Amino acid sequence: MDHVDFHAVPEVKDNVFVETTFGANKPVTTVKVVEPGSREVQIPSQVNSLTISSFNSLELKAPSTSTTSSLSVPTNSVSHTSHTRSLSNDSGEFTAWKFMSAEDKEDICVFVDEPNKKLFCKLCNQVFRDPVIVSCGHTYCRQCVASHEDGVCPVDNSNMQVVVANIAVSEQIGEMFIHCKYGCQLADDGQSYVVDSATCPVTLKISHRKEHEDMCDFMKVKCPNGAGCAPVLRKDIEDHLRSCNNVRCPHHKHSCEFVGTSDELEDHLRSCKFEGMKEFLVRMDEKMTDMQFSLNQKDQEIQFLRSMLGKLAERLEALEKSSDMKIDLLEHNQNKIMTTIMDCQRDYAVIHDDLAHLNSIVNGRNVTIGTYDPQQVIRCRGTFVGHQGPVWCLCMSGDLLFSGSSDKTVKVWDTGNNYKCLKTLEAHTGIVLALCTYGNKLFSGSQDCKIIIWNIDTLEKVSEIEAHENPVCTLTAAKNMIFSGSLKVIKIWDVHALKLKCELTGLNHWVRALVATQNHLYSGSYQTVKIWDLEKLECVDILETSGGSVYSIAITPHHILCGTYENVIHVWEIDSKENAKTLKGHSGTVYALATLQSPTGIKVFSASYDRSLRVWSMDNMICTQTLIRHQGSVACLATSRGRVFSGAVDNTVKVWQ
Repeated sequence: MDHVDFHAVPEVKDNVFVETTFGANKPVTTVKVVEPGSREVQIPSQVNSLTISSFNSLELKAPSTSTTSSLSVPTNSVSHTSHTRSLSNDSGEFTAWKFMSAEDKEDICVFVDEPNKKLFCKLCNQVFRDPVIVSCGHTYCRQCVASHEDGVCPVDNSNMQVVVANIAVSEQIGEMFIHCKYGCQLADDGQSYVVDSATCPVTLKISHRKEHEDMCDFMKVKCPNGAGCAPVLRKDIEDHLRSCNNVRCPHHKHSCEFVGTSDELEDHLRSCKFEGMKEFLVRMDEKMTDMQFSLNQKDQEIQFLRSMLGKLAERLEALEKSSDMKIDLLEHNQNKIMTTIMDCQRDYAVIHDDLAHLNSIVNGRNVTIGTYDPQQVIRCRGTFVGHQGPVWCLCMSGDLLFSGSSDKTVKVWDTGNNYKCLKTLEAHTGIVLALCTYGNKLFSGSQDCKIIIWNIDTLEKVSEIEAHENPVCTLTAAKNMIFSGSLKVIKIWDVHALKLKCELTGLNHWVRALVATQNHLYSGSYQTVKIWDLEKLECVDILETSGGSVYSIAITPHHILCGTYENVIHVWEIDSKENAKTLKGHSGTVYALATLQSPTGIKVFSASYDRSLRVWSMDNMICTQTLIRHQGSVACLATSRGRVFSGAVDNTVKVWQ
């Protein structure tokens, strides 16, 4: 489509001709000021429609030489600190305005003609300074709009927001004629200014004042000879210098102390001791200048090198941090690889032992061969998942399995019907390390040194006992008594009254294993298994080991077994208390032992730090199967109705059958 321009209907008011053209670009407004006998002044500007209304309300006049009025306004855009105004005096002159800039320097404007009242800002009652058009269409000083308290136009009470600079008004004010400020003097009132006929007679446009006033002959300047002389007019400076008494010797910087007139200076130079060395001093000054220049260059180079050194230091620090992070990551990966290698070595050792055992069975070398029964092969039947930390203890009561964990909870699992978690028991403030049942009560021991009693029927907390000064490591029950093991002590509690009956002392280390039979209590500590009579509550026998601390104990009708820190299982005859055999096969601490009656005889299950379970036949004292399904150390065992349950550091409980 072709471009089409639309012209607004021109409007003439007080010899001001305003026309706006709307085209593809921004609207263009043309303002023409026409007076009889004068040429037209055309002021085009790129403005919006709000500019038109401001022009229509503004009376523009060309400068004339009729009456003389004075006005003092600041020409630079600074904030107003004070202003005064007085009415016309008796002589008909318009009294000057006076404004002070932020630097406390006074700029004086005494107009040749009295400014049009349309050129006064309604907020400050002064001639516009940096005029802008606001959102309501009116024109104000930019600083007045910015500093106005409520931001409301005094004409129509609209909110004021700067839209665009009013270039037309700025140019009109710039074309107005004023007297040179060096041709004005302070009036009798001490606030306004009037023309001084004895000084500069020049009149000029406001827009050209700086060019003239910077070089005005009536501007007062300081004597170049320094302090001691009053300021003089620029036009008189030459005459002053001829008679000035403060002329100094040109060698004063070399410590010549002469001060006098120009004529006296000529006489002085004939006898000045520095004048004879003038050429030498000039050369020295040049060298000093060169040295100073070179010194400045060196300073700049030093600053540059310092900045470069700072950047290099920052980069070096960043590289150090990056290298430290990479080294930490490398060490972490190396530890993971080493852990994986150790796990593989343990698995290899287990598999190697199994292969050796199978080879010995096949070759028939000194091994009692039993009848192979495929139904007796133990397999993993399922996994209980729910704990948020390692599982350290297990306990059975009918079809209910209880598991204690590092997450400070005891979970109750249904092993008879749906194999789901029935409830989570929360009361301990530390890791749950031990569990046992007696009647319809569940007892849980923890790192928080407490024993909490739960009702198995309702799965609710019944009571709690502040049991030990150290964590409760193991629990067992027999003959209406609860036995709790901790550091160098076993405490015996009445199962009904929950009162302490007595303490068994004389133990050399942590008591980590307790097993009770009908007549005896077996306790495991450092390299010893003590046997206590339940009637007398006295130690009746001591079995010694050489495998470090005892972590687990199991009792069969014919044997006593204990698992130790040194990866072995010691076996004693229950009647003679003689050491029958030492079972080897695990490559880690034997944390738990459990017995299971099978059609082919009694089997003992052992759980170890090496992540495996081993099945031992008590008929011939050999390992018949190795079970590896856990992803972490196996810490506890429980048996019920032909099933074995194992809890491990991988937060799971597995079911074997």
